[in-house]
Amino acid sequence: MTSLRTRLFASVDRLNRVHKRFVFLLIDVVIAPLALLISVMLVSSSWMPAEMVWHMRDVFLAFPLVSAFVSMLLGIPNIRLKAFESLAVLRTACFSGLLVAALWLMCRALGVTFPAIGISLFGLLFFLGSVGIRLAMLNFYLLVLRWGHRRWRVLIYGAGTTGTQLAAALKSHESIMVVAFLDDDKSLHSMTVAGLRVMSPDKIEQIVRDKEIDRVLLAMPSVSAPKQTQIARRLQDLGVDVLALPSFAQLVGAEALVKNLAPVSANKFLGREMVEQEVTDGVAAYSGRTIMVTGAGGSIGSELCRQLLTFVPRKLVLFEVSELALYEIDRELRLRPDVDKTEIIPILGSVTDSRATRSAMSDHGIEVVVHAAAYKHVPLVEMNPVAGMVNNVLGTRTLADAAEEAGVQRFILISTDKAVRPTNMMGASKRLAEMVVQDLAKRSTKTTYSMVRFGNVLGSSGSVVPLFKDQIRRGGPVTLTHEDVTRYFMTISEAAHLVLLAGSFSSSVSEPGGDVFVLDMGKPMRIRDLAEQMIQASGYTVRDESRPDGDIEIQMIGLRPGEKMHEELLIGAGLLTTPHAKILRAREGSLTELDMAKALQALRNAMATGDAQAARAVAAAYVEGFGQATDGDTLGFAAESTLKA
Repeated sequence: MTSLRTRLFASVDRLNRVHKRFVFLLIDVVIAPLALLISVMLVSSSWMPAEMVWHMRDVFLAFPLVSAFVSMLLGIPNIRLKAFESLAVLRTACFSGLLVAALWLMCRALGVTFPAIGISLFGLLFFLGSVGIRLAMLNFYLLVLRWGHRRWRVLIYGAGTTGTQLAAALKSHESIMVVAFLDDDKSLHSMTVAGLRVMSPDKIEQIVRDKEIDRVLLAMPSVSAPKQTQIARRLQDLGVDVLALPSFAQLVGAEALVKNLAPVSANKFLGREMVEQEVTDGVAAYSGRTIMVTGAGGSIGSELCRQLLTFVPRKLVLFEVSELALYEIDRELRLRPDVDKTEIIPILGSVTDSRATRSAMSDHGIEVVVHAAAYKHVPLVEMNPVAGMVNNVLGTRTLADAAEEAGVQRFILISTDKAVRPTNMMGASKRLAEMVVQDLAKRSTKTTYSMVRFGNVLGSSGSVVPLFKDQIRRGGPVTLTHEDVTRYFMTISEAAHLVLLAGSFSSSVSEPGGDVFVLDMGKPMRIRDLAEQMIQASGYTVRDESRPDGDIEIQMIGLRPGEKMHEELLIGAGLLTTPHAKILRAREGSLTELDMAKALQALRNAMATGDAQAARAVAAAYVEGFGQATDGDTLGFAAESTLKA
């Protein structure tokens, strides 16, 4: 059987395009007189109508030539056999009509009597014969082609225009078998469309199993992307591949392509005016200086590097623990047009590495340190408290000590509103880092220390904007921890802008315990409102009880361990002004030198033993407000008296 199939293919392959055209032309030349003969037989009601054939002999002799001429005129032989079903049926109907007209004219010109019913029968017979023989050849060709080959069994989800056009396009494919349609329209169920049965998606599991479906094609371009994604996920759970396609009109540009997610600009969700984007007063603090940015590959760190380049520092040292992040920011900065006057130095290292930090500062004569390196994701630090405290607290101490030893002029710590009366280990670690800087600021004679505290940064890694964006792209649901959770927000560019402004203020507005700068961020935003705005900005609607046909559902998952309902920016009361109207200076308490030393020693002991409870006990003992979890339980107060003793 296989050798027969091989010989058949070899025979077809030996025919070039000219030979194939001749074969198709010959079919039309033969069918025309044959159809005429059959119509004569039907009109005369005789199997051997010799007299009428002789009477029409001139027509029979000339008609093959007429048929060949009209066939070539319409380009019928040029149509490939595989494309005949979709392209040439209507053209063949025109071909038949022209031959009917030619037959009538020839009969009139030659004085041949042939009834109108016979001419009509000829047209019908020729059309059926021309189309029929080509379809028979096509089916035979596909049968041979599919012989011994596995065919992909496909369901088309959507029996509308796009689905039926897709089914027609795939019908002649040698390795694909379209089994049936699926459609949500109940009025179509059990009907036949384009030769295929339309089935209900409610029975999809049984259909996939019984009909051995390999792949489902989503032919629903008018359905929103989230709903398509929801359907796709349900189908993928059954173990079938799912592909979505636009409409044929969209492919040729007659209709706009449906976007999965419209671009979302973070600043449109702030609910307030953005802080001005020029640091004109701070140029002198950075221009011509040697600056080191830790965490240079992170969301904030990389934006700091971009903005610092505009001040034309002499050197910009990129200190980063992640090789990939360091590679990407280094490559990006070197492609900027304003990089020529600044030497960029990438250093791969951790802020907890005393040797690496001291070498970086002494080797390059660092004058300004912007400390952006930190573990910042609340759930991860909550699960890994020792690592979080070591990196955020001990790493800050190591870096700040190295800065004092190297004679760095300015040291700027980037902090967070989660450091204010924290209920989680990430916030506690950042508050302890602030107190480390406050402690050194009291005793430093060379370095000016300051801290910048701000709220959530829209668009940074791990923030809600990219999370919500990804959830919307996947079709939802968008997950919230609580209906009434609120947060302060700012953009990445605002955050970097604030840090650089605060750094330029430090020398003129000095506080014995180290400056703590906060941004006037307006009123906190309800996260639920942000989620709804992002869904709507993406071109979709929220699905809830009042709108059951909406695109994206918002789902409550409960507060995470250590998460607050509402964040704060201040520990104490009272704010002082600065040269910038939107930036204020806070008065914050600090630990004594002895308490700071005890806290750091206890933390080093916890690190040495990997004791998570001991790390929590340090936070409970020395961080104001820490210990009250979201459920009202206390954490670690039993260790407070021991640690402070």
